[in-house]
Amino acid sequence: MIVAVIGGGPAGMMAALSAADHGAEVLLLEQNEKLGKKLYITGKGRCNLTNACPVEDFFGNVVTNPKFLYSAIYSFTNEDLCRLMEQEGLKLKEERGKRVFPASDKSSDVIRTMENALRRRGVKIRLHSKVTGLQTEDGIVRGVFLENKAPIRADAVILATGGLSYPSTGSTGDGYRFARETGHTLTELRPSLVALKVRETYVARLEGLSLRNVRISMDRFQEFGEMLFTADGVSGPLILSASARLCGRIAQKEEMILHIDLKPALDPAQLDARILRDFGTGKNKDFRNCLASLLPAKLLPVILELSNIPEHKKVNEITREERKHLAELLKDFRLTVTGTKGFEQAVITQGGVCVKDIVPATMESRRVKGLYFAGEVIDTDAFTGGFNLQIAWSTGHLAGASAAEGNH
Repeated sequence: MIVAVIGGGPAGMMAALSAADHGAEVLLLEQNEKLGKKLYITGKGRCNLTNACPVEDFFGNVVTNPKFLYSAIYSFTNEDLCRLMEQEGLKLKEERGKRVFPASDKSSDVIRTMENALRRRGVKIRLHSKVTGLQTEDGIVRGVFLENKAPIRADAVILATGGLSYPSTGSTGDGYRFARETGHTLTELRPSLVALKVRETYVARLEGLSLRNVRISMDRFQEFGEMLFTADGVSGPLILSASARLCGRIAQKEEMILHIDLKPALDPAQLDARILRDFGTGKNKDFRNCLASLLPAKLLPVILELSNIPEHKKVNEITREERKHLAELLKDFRLTVTGTKGFEQAVITQGGVCVKDIVPATMESRRVKGLYFAGEVIDTDAFTGGFNLQIAWSTGHLAGASAAEGNH
């Protein structure tokens, strides 16, 4: 049984390893000069390779088509992944939010571990090998076409080409084209887990400011955590999660209001009492000098402007109505979202090969016998925290095992 795997990212590497473990002769084809190019930059170069939450809690973190993933996740769980990595010599550690990282904090160690595991299993790795199409005959896959090279015959082909995010790493969308050319349906492709752009120009003055313990809400999405201001918008864990839920609406150019509660631990009455207390410690101070203990220094000038209270007004002259408006501003700091930062900065792609075209128990195509899918090319995605990489590992593992055991 010869299995050709297209794509040397996490899904492709795991598919190749799994197919080899199940007795296949495996050829891993990667168009780049090395394996795991996108994996190298994930988690800011640290590689959050999975999440250690109980497996039954995993599906609540999947945004698109969680039920489709039951077979894949349960057949190769986050615990199975951690066990495999440690057996192959990679030490792991768990951090806040049950996120799992290599103990060395180096994504390169994850890639090296996988590459060594593949070589030990006799997987043939061919770099600089760009696949240009799938070779099919009577609804059965027969191999792949390569750029400037002879076609390769294979009994099964696993498509693990990734999405469109971070195109500089080779995510050019070829897999979507191969799927479409072989009769598969694609759902709309959108950037997800991505920073958002806003209309308000004053965010440029807040660039680099990180806010912890804030609550954001946008449409039906609401969550508590961390966010970050950028030169033209907002980013950080909260914002990336919001983009995953709402990228469809944002892609329709529908302007949306982002509501930020800067003081979620205080209700309006408690916040008013806190402001009064701060004012009381400096009755003859200017307004501008009385919020330092309440807000980060970088945010102060913007809040002062938006409050419409003259910054040199003495705090003992500030009216109850002005104070009420200030409290409302702190509880509901609003920004107008106009779009996303696009695929160039998106962590993942939302959309892909329609799950109705794939058998969930095997990852095999319902349209082309012997063709399997794994990873981001499939229409399924999740929040940040290691969940998307686990989807890649699990679907890759299932596709590899199924391809090796298939009767084609």
